[in-house]
Amino acid sequence: MPSLPAPPPSRRHDARLADARAHFLARHAGFHREKARFLGALIPPGARVLEIGCGLGDALAACRPAFGVGVDLSPATLRLAARRHPELRFAAAEAAMPALKGAFDFVILDGLLGELVDIQAFLETLRPNLHPRSRLILTWYSKLWQPAWLLWEKLGWKLPQPRPNWLRERDVANFLELADFEIISTRRRILLPLGLPLLAPLANRVLVHLPALGRLSMMGVALARPRPVPRAAPTVTVAVPCRNERGTIAEIFRRLPDLGAGVEIIFCDGNSTDDTLGEIRTQQKLHPTRRAVAFSQGEGRGKGDAVRQIFARATGDVLLILDADLTVPPEELPKFVRGLVEGRADFMNGSRLIYPMEKEAMQHLNHLANWFFGVLFTWLIDQPVRDTLCGAKALWREDYERIVRGRAHFGDFYPFGDFDLLFGAARLHLRIRDLPVRYRARTYGETNISRFRHGWLLLKMSLIALRKLKMH
Repeated sequence: MPSLPAPPPSRRHDARLADARAHFLARHAGFHREKARFLGALIPPGARVLEIGCGLGDALAACRPAFGVGVDLSPATLRLAARRHPELRFAAAEAAMPALKGAFDFVILDGLLGELVDIQAFLETLRPNLHPRSRLILTWYSKLWQPAWLLWEKLGWKLPQPRPNWLRERDVANFLELADFEIISTRRRILLPLGLPLLAPLANRVLVHLPALGRLSMMGVALARPRPVPRAAPTVTVAVPCRNERGTIAEIFRRLPDLGAGVEIIFCDGNSTDDTLGEIRTQQKLHPTRRAVAFSQGEGRGKGDAVRQIFARATGDVLLILDADLTVPPEELPKFVRGLVEGRADFMNGSRLIYPMEKEAMQHLNHLANWFFGVLFTWLIDQPVRDTLCGAKALWREDYERIVRGRAHFGDFYPFGDFDLLFGAARLHLRIRDLPVRYRARTYGETNISRFRHGWLLLKMSLIALRKLKMH
């Protein structure tokens, strides 16, 4: 387990440090509550969480971990933390603690980068406590707030410290890259560190997200992942939800390329009136070497429900969605699988808005709506997503299963599934990447999307995500 880059304090200094922390907490309870609240909201409940430099443990407790460990230099501070949060475990930085053997889902370094003698070396020592899906949460303080820190020291609200490392976002990104990590997203927090009713929530949960005001915030926050290594060729499930798409089924069987170590195609027919399911059965007989499964959606409604039913039956390591209208050509799918296998992303999202489209492929109003929701999503999830409604998406099945476990967080009323998957991936801090694809005009049937009725549902779910993801 890595140790903090300083020797254990003397008993006298240790007691002063604990008293100062408690004093600072009492005077700035609003600041600490706000910081603990947003750090806790970043982590889904029930995770294994390690916080290094945990202080009194309030942020760690706010994460509601299934197993939480706090590490700090000061034994006196740790004794106070243990009394405040008996459900957690605490250890001095220099102690060897069996609980720290093994990997954690999240590791929090709250303000610690500013105190480290060698940031790169310290980040490198964290590797034994991480697994491939672990996430680092790092915070650092803006130099704009240096006068306030100096004032607090003069007033005795915090112990004087050696000259800290005042970092910028690009400095943090560089240190992480040197230590073999990748940044997933960054954000800014704490515009008003005083616990003023109404004003503090307005400033810290709303105004701080405005680009101009956000630059004045006290803290920067980064989420990072260990740099992935390429994985072995996976098995792939291609989900094909379909409704009245009889004319494209033969093309799917003919054109779908080999993917990974083996591919299965699962069709879910949404109670078609043109005998789509019958055509699938015919093509199964004509292509006996294709591993294809087909079933009726039954009482379910919407593409999202169809995709969920397919994924519940899937056996592939990678889950991939292909719209049955073939507006995204099946020949594009190997790029989705390759992006996951090479570790370029945890979630591959097709983007139709880069390459020129065929005429009639997308109406102007739809194009404008897609652009709008892309801008909105990029802001909501702090990751660039240009096209939220492209049907082609791919992710690892184990990540999808984690999304399913947290699905109730956003509610269940969206019929298409795109937002459901993207918001779920963002909440798990999966690295999302757009994959530009060619978008073709339909050659058979009509769209099942109602532009205005479904557009309202998209906006409604975006508002829910605004509250759940951005203003938490």
